[in-house]
Amino acid sequence: MGQYMPGNSVFHKMRGTTKLICFFWILTAVLLTDSAAGFFLLFLTAGASIALAGIGLRNMGKTIARLKVFFSVIFLMNLFFFSPEQAWWSCWIFHISPAGFEQGAGVVMRVVFLLVFSRILIATTTPVELTGALEILLLPLGVFGISTGELAMILSVAVQFIPILSKEADQIRKAQIARGAKFESGHLRDRAKSVLPVVIPVFLAAFRRADELALAMEARGYRKTKAQRKQCKFRVHVRDVQAVVLSCAVCITQILL
Repeated sequence: MGQYMPGNSVFHKMRGTTKLICFFWILTAVLLTDSAAGFFLLFLTAGASIALAGIGLRNMGKTIARLKVFFSVIFLMNLFFFSPEQAWWSCWIFHISPAGFEQGAGVVMRVVFLLVFSRILIATTTPVELTGALEILLLPLGVFGISTGELAMILSVAVQFIPILSKEADQIRKAQIARGAKFESGHLRDRAKSVLPVVIPVFLAAFRRADELALAMEARGYRKTKAQRKQCKFRVHVRDVQAVVLSCAVCITQILL
């Protein structure tokens, strides 16, 4: 997550603003999905988007596999605590019911689809395009005195920090394992103790990189003032209109299903 993949696909040629608008429509469709037909439509949309973006199923599969523990926790939380009615099995506060199983599977599938579509957006949009698109879409907030340029820059930089911090966390984890940390231990207490020596260095590294980035931007003369704001030139292409119409159609279809 957070890494741009150069390419010449249909998604790479689209405007960043168009991709963000399409993402918001698809995001709404994912949240509204509550039927087998709706999930099947999302599956077809995700498959077509992956093919058009040129990311590859293997690359996308690796991204999803890294969060398998997170998905398992979400599923089990809904499975055991969602509904006690018509339970298959009950013990104290734990209940396994058809409604809980359906709810857990639905939540996991929604999160997976959100992950897939956000991965497509970030992988096919450069940081500069993403910042510019965010700034354009956030322009209405300027009425309330909010600096949309700075807000868009913060969001874009935060996304780009994800892969960097992920690599640093992996390096620190390997170093802690070499020193005897037990990340794979079966005891929850041992796992909690071993996570702390990883979290603190990652936070310190994030603050250090943020400070270095701020100094680098100031050294290069970054000043976001009204005089420096660029005029937005909208050039609408046929593929942009088609993408917005298709994403809107997916959202409307989910409402009707």
